[in-house]
Amino acid sequence: MSSTASVPLFQKFKLPNGVEYEQPLGLFINGEFVTGKEGKAFEVINPSTGNVVGKVHEATAADVDIAVDAAETAFYDGPWSKMSSADRGHLLLKLADLFEENLTILASIEAFDNGKAIQLAKGDIGACIGCLRYYGGWADKIHGKVIETNSESFNFTKQEPIGVCGQIIPWNFPLLMWAWKIGPAIACGNTVVLKTAEQTPLGGLFAAKLCKEAGFPPGVINILSGFGRTAGAAIASHMKIHKVAFTGSTLVGRQIMKAAAESNLKKVTLELGGKSPNIVFEDADIDRAVEWINFGIYYNAGQCCCAGSRVYVQESIYDKVIEAFKKRAQTNVVGNPFDEATFQGAQVSEAQYNRIMSYVELGKKEGATVEVGGERHGTEGYFIKPTVFSNVTEDMRIMKEEIFGPVCAIAKFKDVEDAIRKGNSTTYGLASAVHTGSLSTAMEVANRLRAGTVWVNSYNTLHWALPFGGYGESGIGRELGKEALRNYTQVKTVSINLS
Repeated sequence: MSSTASVPLFQKFKLPNGVEYEQPLGLFINGEFVTGKEGKAFEVINPSTGNVVGKVHEATAADVDIAVDAAETAFYDGPWSKMSSADRGHLLLKLADLFEENLTILASIEAFDNGKAIQLAKGDIGACIGCLRYYGGWADKIHGKVIETNSESFNFTKQEPIGVCGQIIPWNFPLLMWAWKIGPAIACGNTVVLKTAEQTPLGGLFAAKLCKEAGFPPGVINILSGFGRTAGAAIASHMKIHKVAFTGSTLVGRQIMKAAAESNLKKVTLELGGKSPNIVFEDADIDRAVEWINFGIYYNAGQCCCAGSRVYVQESIYDKVIEAFKKRAQTNVVGNPFDEATFQGAQVSEAQYNRIMSYVELGKKEGATVEVGGERHGTEGYFIKPTVFSNVTEDMRIMKEEIFGPVCAIAKFKDVEDAIRKGNSTTYGLASAVHTGSLSTAMEVANRLRAGTVWVNSYNTLHWALPFGGYGESGIGRELGKEALRNYTQVKTVSINLS
């Protein structure tokens, strides 16, 4: 952390793939990029090299106050308060168009800032575009109902925006989570103060620049770079914020919920951790199942809340699946995120790298067998080889705790009952999958697994029209789809006496 004296509001960046652009570094408040009130800044590190690539201005509680005041003014008194729902939708559609025009830049920023493979980053930006367009289409379709009770009254409901919404997003999908949060909040007519993750601030700031270009009135969307313990805590406890949405760890989710309760009982949605079961039955197509197992755990270098990190294989095909999966995992290209052939990039930070490797060592001590991986990849940056543990038992911590890295634990099951029992043996409930050639087996298992999403013969096939969220310690509420709109509206009943 340091003073902002030497940190400009904008800086020319040239990325490893040759992309050149102007990167905003300031806080985006009330439609402008500004310095922080306390004059602080923090470093941005490229996880592929471990090198510092620049600094951004840091938001503190004082900046949250300023951003909230701007958002509140925009909501109650500015042009946003009088804008039609159709016009709000047009702004989201314009923003989606700008994301599409700047797809290469945005994807390159993600690969640079987060360490993810450029091919996956391009997929993320494509999903951002789809998400923003989806909610742009919803903006003028949010309405209430007429409810008949008797002949002497006329009753109807209205779906009204909540007001100023605080949003705190994670580092694993920086721009995708930005779009997941911004889209439904804006479609419903709210204003937003969003804090990006301190590990990955660059993409959110560039997207803020696109918001201004799209024509959003000042104060409607405010983007802050800062730390959870200061800016994030200020958002969660702010008396003028009436809704907070958080994606991240279950531990921090609890803190967010407590702060919301102790302040003004603001509405809360939480998309938290997971330890998702990926179940393979003996009648599954093994080659096809292995492809999805591979994608389910190594996608985004395993830094995915719904990662299929617990793989259960029916006893009769266990050895075959282990051998096939070992071979498949070793073909994943790990390394330079800007190489189009790369599938698995770097872990986001040194701290995350060390955390994952500590779990690898723990798995060895617990008696599990490392089939492949379990080692650093390369000599610089934060890369880990795809890792497969076999001979894993239910009491091992690598089977119970979220590792959030390219580490997979594989165990056996006997039959449907055993698979369901083991699949549900977790405090989480975000996602799951079943691989089988039997529709009846697929439906029975899908109906009985306690998880917000069940994939059948696939994994990680998310879509902006499909609700996403968890049971148990995986969170509260749903992102995406029509369900997400519930997070950002409140119902008003109007009853008119006609007698």
